Amino acid sequence: MRNRLATALAGVLLAATSLASAQPAAPPAFAPSNLTQHGIRAMAFNCAACHGTNGKAAAGASVAGLAGRPAAETVQAMKDFRDGKRPATVMHQIAKGFGDEEVAAIAAYFERQP
Repeated sequence: MRNRLATALAGVLLAATSLASAQPAAPPAFAPSNLTQHGIRAMAFNCAACHGTNGKAAAGASVAGLAGRPAAETVQAMKDFRDGKRPATVMHQIAKGFGDEEVAAIAAYFERQP
């Protein structure tokens, strides 16, 4: 009984170890792309809580407005937050949630805002 339990436990541990080292699964084929016009706008709207509606920060806000800001500046700022090169309270965590294409699309969206 003890040997069977030990063998079973070893099998479970081996399976868990191989699962932990496996590559992350690809997103499901049915998952919609964020890089549609609607998806980009939805991602940009998530920024409104801190950066203001359509990227227009409130007067006296401690965060930068994003409306009209050159896309290259926004992209670089997001990369700096993501890589820990720029101090932040929450932006370093938020930036990690976006891929390079998503960051570029969001930055282009805000660049077009008046």
